[in-house]
Amino acid sequence: MFFSVGIGVPTTILMLKDVLEAKVKAVAINIRKVREYRNYTQEYLAMKLDISQNAYSKIELGYTKITLERVFQIASILDVDMVDLLQNDHIHLLKALDTTQQVAS
Repeated sequence: MFFSVGIGVPTTILMLKDVLEAKVKAVAINIRKVREYRNYTQEYLAMKLDISQNAYSKIELGYTKITLERVFQIASILDVDMVDLLQNDHIHLLKALDTTQQVAS
């Protein structure tokens, strides 16, 4: 069942759009937090991805929609599982990285 809002756009579609936008922002935050955790600069990631620093910055800000391939590339550079970038919030992700680093030491 759909309920119309304003110009007739079903509310379930609007809610889905909001959820997707929030998820894109969460992934962007995860990428930035892991990059900072690794002490990598935006310039370094941009160089590894063969894009400009400005283009990379837009990824972290969530302004650019990135492909699945690009998420794989970023995860590889950051040495983190792509699924973790997509599923976890940055607090749990960084705790997991700390735990992994402590075990490896």
